[in-house]
Amino acid sequence: MLEFMDYVQHAFYNASHWNDENSYSHLTATARGKQSSCRPWSASLTYLPALLGFQTPRGVRLNVSSLSSPNFATSYAIGSVGLVDGSLSYLYTSLPLRTTSQSGNIDLHDVIHGYRQIQELRRPDESWMWEQWQAGKRIDKRDTLLYGRLYLPQSTLEALYLRRISPTQQLKLSAVSDSRLRNGGTILALHQYDVGKYSAETLYSTDEGLIGLRGLYNFGPDPRKEITELPRMEDRFYGRFSAGAEMYYGSLNKSGGVSFGGRFATLPAHKGIPLTATLTLNPLMGNLSTTYAVKAGRDLTLCSKFDFNVYSYESDLMLGCELWRMKTKIPKKKERSMAAKLEWRLDPIEESPPPEPEEVAGVLKARVDQNWKIGLIWEGRIKELLFTLGSSIDMKRK
Repeated sequence: MLEFMDYVQHAFYNASHWNDENSYSHLTATARGKQSSCRPWSASLTYLPALLGFQTPRGVRLNVSSLSSPNFATSYAIGSVGLVDGSLSYLYTSLPLRTTSQSGNIDLHDVIHGYRQIQELRRPDESWMWEQWQAGKRIDKRDTLLYGRLYLPQSTLEALYLRRISPTQQLKLSAVSDSRLRNGGTILALHQYDVGKYSAETLYSTDEGLIGLRGLYNFGPDPRKEITELPRMEDRFYGRFSAGAEMYYGSLNKSGGVSFGGRFATLPAHKGIPLTATLTLNPLMGNLSTTYAVKAGRDLTLCSKFDFNVYSYESDLMLGCELWRMKTKIPKKKERSMAAKLEWRLDPIEESPPPEPEEVAGVLKARVDQNWKIGLIWEGRIKELLFTLGSSIDMKRK
């Protein structure tokens, strides 16, 4: 389940009109689900989809979080995994966030990792739309987000500085201070450029002096160009193919790497079954990875992942699914109108009452690999409490 601070950071992206999923690092996010905004640089796309690579809980952990004001959020965590540990988190944003913060009202689709359908590309804002003038002088400021987290008792400090430079550019600085790390910590600088049709990212990390470049290109219509003639419904393309690559080089250890990837996914306007297929390749290591996710029903998603190494001929296969449990939302009892009370009568019964809406009660996820290692997890809500329960089972061990 997405942590509260990551949920607030995604709300910042939405409020500042930034598409965080239009990047090469999120190429498999459709099947993987949402990820942490503070996730460090990943040299290659070797992580598992959320439908398969979810983490089962270890021990007991309790999180208490609050968006005390539109600009300030806090979060406290305490857990017990062999010893008592915890963390303190604080977040500030110059952009007021009007997002749902009460755990009883949050849509579970927004906080639970799962199948994520890509959306239509959004046209970026024009530069003049960000200008604010007063008395002939520009007074506009760029939106900024500050985040800090202290882990106890390890005394590890994590920090994030995020700033929107322009409608198409964003700067992200993240740092970790820990005496167990080399040089006592590490700093990561990431510059992102996104125009919708394509995106590019450049990176530098003090850890091993890593320098990286990656990009993503979306085939199909360009959101920056206006469509003068609407296509016929039978000729409309309801899917999108994306391709990208990344290159990185460590100046300290004198080693580098490269990876390529592609994705095809249906769009929301697609009337058939939503599906997503991805392919990633690391030619230096010889790793080939494919994922395929499909919504077999309104509340059921199936996913598969196949890995193959062309040098060792080793392969791995994993299957998984997620099943959402829905419940009917009971509407509040309608009180009698004042006119009916004065006339000592009941309100007339509606001939066709509106359909009762449904809400998410929870989701069950399961996975199994070729070695018969099984993972189960249940995420849901009980009144105002969001919970995650899970277990791992190895069928080959007694």
